Amino acid sequence: MRAVLMGAIALVLLESGRRGRPLGILGLSLAGMLLLRPAWLHDVGFQLSAAATAGLVLTARPLEQALARRLPGGPPGAAGWWRSWLAPALAVPVAASLWTLPLQLLHFGVVPLYAVPANLLAGPLLTPLTLGAMALAAVAVLLPPLLGPLLVPLGWLAQLLLQLAHGVAGLPMAQWQSGRPLPLLVLLFSVALLALVLPGTGRRLRGLAAGLGVGVLAAHLVLLGGDQLLLVHQGEGGPPRDLLLARHQGRAALVSTRADGFSCRQAGQLAQALGVVRFDWTLLLDPVAGADPACWSRQAGRVLDYGGGAAPLAAGQRLASRGLAVEALAMDSHALRLQLGRHRWLLLPDRQALATWRLDRPAGGEGVWLGVRPRPAEQRALLERGPPQVWLSGAVPAGAPLPRGWRASGASGALTAP
Repeated sequence: MRAVLMGAIALVLLESGRRGRPLGILGLSLAGMLLLRPAWLHDVGFQLSAAATAGLVLTARPLEQALARRLPGGPPGAAGWWRSWLAPALAVPVAASLWTLPLQLLHFGVVPLYAVPANLLAGPLLTPLTLGAMALAAVAVLLPPLLGPLLVPLGWLAQLLLQLAHGVAGLPMAQWQSGRPLPLLVLLFSVALLALVLPGTGRRLRGLAAGLGVGVLAAHLVLLGGDQLLLVHQGEGGPPRDLLLARHQGRAALVSTRADGFSCRQAGQLAQALGVVRFDWTLLLDPVAGADPACWSRQAGRVLDYGGGAAPLAAGQRLASRGLAVEALAMDSHALRLQLGRHRWLLLPDRQALATWRLDRPAGGEGVWLGVRPRPAEQRALLERGPPQVWLSGAVPAGAPLPRGWRASGASGALTAP
């Protein structure tokens, strides 16, 4: 329904030309759709559809004209045909890709590098698929027995489109994992991009916009190269899962309390959002072997987990890469010390690890992560030792508010620290 509405809006605006005030009509149409379905405002599909429609309406036609003037003419007699086909074929996916780029960065942290050639290849399949699907809707109502035979050729076309999409996505460098920028940087990038793609923008303003875009890119790269610890907790609907992702100078390592497939997929999504192509190493603290160990192996250069019933790390052993290291503190618990750059954290995923810390290891100015809710005596011990930061996985304990420097992730949430 939403795709039909967006397509109808785009068709009306493109056919009305300048007389119809395209931007005003588009804004009014989108406002009407949101009045009917307010939840669409938070739907990524709606946001992408609205941005792509705006790109088609405001940018595709001027871009097509510019491409027609600049494309090579080709051999004599073929120049008109070549330009009349290639200019609009390029203008539509380029306009849609440019206008949706800020949303792709904000939500996914990924830039699809082959979007335009993929759309050129898929273009010939879209018209028969769309018209065929509309015809099948009428057949399903009027002549249901004919639906099965007519589905066969459309099924072939749909399968060909899927194979094309998977083939392009499997090419080297099909996606640039740029990491998800800060919302403020996305906003500044959107302003710069609008000044560059909207027709009629002066040369001076375009130069300022290009400089702003370069500045946003530089700021994002600087932030990607910083040190960061990220905790993601999932405690609803089953045993709690905690992922601790440590990042240093663009590289990253991971500690996970679970080895199941859900945790592995979630780790992959985190890596993509942060622009991490591959973890240096991954430490799995789950004594139950994961159902898909190959999933973890694809994401990390080194994976340590329980083998033969023995813990991944013995007391005093370290798993390390440049600037990222984790060390086991005891034989009988999962108490760990994590180092990322100049920062150090004690990782205490269970109550046995917390008991080990209370007996043998003062905090010494390190941050502390707790995978369990501390009892009153344990909380007093933590307050006496005075760690500057204490992270709790899960909801805030009932009763008094958290002490200063303490934070809780909530039932399903995340915490970050530089």
